[in-house]
Amino acid sequence: MINISETAADRLKEMLAQQETPGMFLRLGVAPGGCTGFSYAMGFDDKESDEDLYMDIQNMKVVVEKENLKYLNGLEIDFEESGMSGGFTIHNPNAVATCGCGSSFRTKEDAGVPDKDC
Repeated sequence: MINISETAADRLKEMLAQQETPGMFLRLGVAPGGCTGFSYAMGFDDKESDEDLYMDIQNMKVVVEKENLKYLNGLEIDFEESGMSGGFTIHNPNAVATCGCGSSFRTKEDAGVPDKDC
C-alpha cells in the first residue's frame, strides 16, 4: 500500500491537469543509483504494461512496476510548503539508510550499488 497525503494529491492533480497528453497518471518507481543504492522515480506517464500494478489513491490513478513494489510498499508521500518554496517529501519504511538530501535509499534486503558521484 502506498499513501499519498491529501495535500500532495491535490498538488499532483493540479500538475496532472496541466499536462497536454490526455490519460496521464502518476508513475512511482525506483532506479539503481544515488548515494545509497536506489533513487526514487516519480513522474507522469500515459503508457502501462503487463509489468505494472494499478492503484487508485486519493481518486488518482497511480502505477508502479510490480518489481518495484517491494521497495515502495508502505511509502508515504506528502507535500510541504516552506516559505516561498515547497516540495514533495517521501517517507519509506523499507529504507534502512537514506542520503542527506532524501532522494536515495538503501533497503536491508537489497542494498543496490551506491553511486560514487554523490
